[in-house]
Amino acid sequence: MTEGATLLVEITRPTTPEPGKPKRARARPALPDATPCDGPSLADLPQARIVGPFDRDLLGDAGWPLLIEEAATGQVGFPGGALTISLTPAMTLIDIDGDLAPAELAVTGAREAARAIARLDLAGSIGIDLPTVGDKGVRLAAAEAVDAVLPQPFERTAVNGFGFLQIVRRRTRASLPELFAHVPAYARALLRQAERDRGSGERTLTAHPAVLAAIAAHPDWVGAVERTLGATLALRGDAGLAISAGHVQARFP
Repeated sequence: MTEGATLLVEITRPTTPEPGKPKRARARPALPDATPCDGPSLADLPQARIVGPFDRDLLGDAGWPLLIEEAATGQVGFPGGALTISLTPAMTLIDIDGDLAPAELAVTGAREAARAIARLDLAGSIGIDLPTVGDKGVRLAAAEAVDAVLPQPFERTAVNGFGFLQIVRRRTRASLPELFAHVPAYARALLRQAERDRGSGERTLTAHPAVLAAIAAHPDWVGAVERTLGATLALRGDAGLAISAGHVQARFP
């Protein structure tokens, strides 16, 4: 490109905030006949369904609050063990720990890690630290458990002698843990809670001041919820609350 020229590009991966090292958006030149427009949304995915605020809460029924908790804390429990998910600049790491016998924990943990990867939309380079197992057959069974659960496309290594397995998935957007590493995700979750509230009259949203600042910075979010409810939102800050501990109170419960 010559200096001063105009170039239309297609964003293939959004900016990914990381502590001290934010990753810039990735782009490529747009097709010659392309015009400026918004990128695709989750609503454009095949079989996507838009659930109205007065419809049955299908997300809640499917365990959305628990999913938010997993994304926010990085802790995923399963019978006999637990996963600890940690975000690093190099990769997402999943540590497996539990009370099961090492061989059983390796296979079960690999299966649960693969489920968590799909459920939390983890992508990019992912490392899974399994219990160290000397039996090659157990290591093979753990790898096969990942293959049986995690949807393609992805690439993986074999489980090495130290119990480490690496997976690479194409990265097109931030994962849920990456989103909930930042305050605006909690602001949106609190607004969704207000939108689903079954009371009447003004809704008071009580949350950490940082969460309320994120809400106040997006008056269009507030306006959309108020139009849905037919009522106003009042914001009340409480610095003693955790970022994830916001709650909603209707004037007439």
